[in-house]
Amino acid sequence: MKTNLLLLLSGFLIFTLQAQDTKWKGKSVDFSHGRLKVSDNRRFLVFEDGTPFFYLGDTAWELFHRLNKAETENYLENRREKGFTVIQAVVLAELDGLNTPNAEGEKPLIDNDPTRINEAYFRHVDWVIRKAEEKGLFIGLLPTWGDKWNKKWGVGPEIFTPGNAAVYGEILGKRYKDFPNIIWILGGDRPIEKDEHREIVRAMASGLRKGDGGAHLITFHPMGGHGSAEYFHEEEWLDFNMRQNGHTPNFTGSYENTLKDYKRTPAKPVMDGEPLYEDHPIEFNAEKNGHSVSADVRRPLYWDLFGGAFGHTYGHHSVWQMWHPDRDPINFPLMPWYEAVDQPGAWQMQFGRRLMESRPFLTRIPDDSVIVPDKVKTSVPGAGRYRFVATRDENGRYAMVYVPVGRPFTVRMDVISGKK
Repeated sequence: MKTNLLLLLSGFLIFTLQAQDTKWKGKSVDFSHGRLKVSDNRRFLVFEDGTPFFYLGDTAWELFHRLNKAETENYLENRREKGFTVIQAVVLAELDGLNTPNAEGEKPLIDNDPTRINEAYFRHVDWVIRKAEEKGLFIGLLPTWGDKWNKKWGVGPEIFTPGNAAVYGEILGKRYKDFPNIIWILGGDRPIEKDEHREIVRAMASGLRKGDGGAHLITFHPMGGHGSAEYFHEEEWLDFNMRQNGHTPNFTGSYENTLKDYKRTPAKPVMDGEPLYEDHPIEFNAEKNGHSVSADVRRPLYWDLFGGAFGHTYGHHSVWQMWHPDRDPINFPLMPWYEAVDQPGAWQMQFGRRLMESRPFLTRIPDDSVIVPDKVKTSVPGAGRYRFVATRDENGRYAMVYVPVGRPFTVRMDVISGKK
C-alpha cells in the first residue's frame, strides 16, 4: 500500500506548488453533482452523489451593497481564478445597509420592514448569485448582519422580532429555493445575549426551511472568539458549526477551539468562517501594532484544517468592506479592495485546498499525537503562534504535519501503514 508522510514547512510548500502547472483542474464548483449535504460520518460536506466539497470561502460582506455589476463580475472572476468556492456576503449589510442605498441606488427594505422587501434591490442580489453560479461559486448568504437584531455596536438599527424574522426568512427561502449555489449563514458577528436574540435566529431559520423546503444547508456566524456550537449545537436546523476564531495573531488558544468543536457530540462538521484577515490592524490597533501579513493568515489555514475543519475562510481587511479612497475607511485599510484581491495570502489559500483534495478526503481526522512530545520538556517544539499540528487518514494511508517554523521534531510512524 502506498503511504505518505507530508511535512508542511511554511514557505517551502508555497514555492513548490507555485512552480507547478498553473492549469489547475479543480477550481470551479460543478453543480451537476447535486445539492450539498452533510457526509455520512458527519464531518464533511458532500454533494448528493457523494462527491466531496471543499469550502474555501472569502469574506465579501459588502458585496451586494457597495459594488456595481462590473465590479462584482471582476471580483467574482478573481476569486474563481484563485480557487475559492464560497463567497460570504450579506443581504442587509453591516455598513448602514438599511439606509445607505446600494451601488444602483436601491435600499433593501420598504420602511425598514423585513416583511416588505424592495424588489429592485433583490433583483440585483439575484443577479450576483446567478453570476456566481456561472463561475462555479457558492454564495454563503447572510440574510442580515447581526446589528439588525442585536446592535451591541455598529449602525443597526434593530428591526427584527421573532415574528418578522420568520416572515423574512420564508420570503428569502422561497425566492432562492431553486438556486443551487446557496449556503445560508445566520447570525452576523453578534452574540446571543438574551432569549429574544435566540428566538429571532430560530425563527429566521424556521422561515428559511419553510420557504426553501430544506434545499440548502444552514449555519450561524458568531462574534469573534466564539462558535455557533455555544448557542445552537444540538438544534436540528444547524447543519454545521461555524467559528469566528478572531483577528489576533497572538493565538492564545483561539484556534484550538476548532478541535474542541470537532469533538462535540452529536458530531457536526466545523469550520472557521472568520479567522484573522490579511492586512488587518493587529489587535485592532494599527498605529501601535501595525498590520497582519500573509504568514499570519496561512497559519490559521493549516491549524484549522488539521484541527478537524472541513474547509476554511480567508479574508482581507480592504475586501470585506469593499473600500476605495472615495469611502470612509473602517480601521485603517492599507489599499483599495481592487488591489487587495491580489495580496499574497489570497493566492496562497488555494494550496490548502489542493493539499486536502490530493488525498482521500472523507477519512481524514485530526491527530496531534502524530507529533512526539519532547522527552525533556514533555511538549511539542512548536506552540503559540508557531504551534505544530497534525492530521492523518484514519485508515493509515497518509499523515501530515504542519510546521510553521523550522525546529527539530519527531513523528510517530506507526500511525501510517506500509513498510517504507
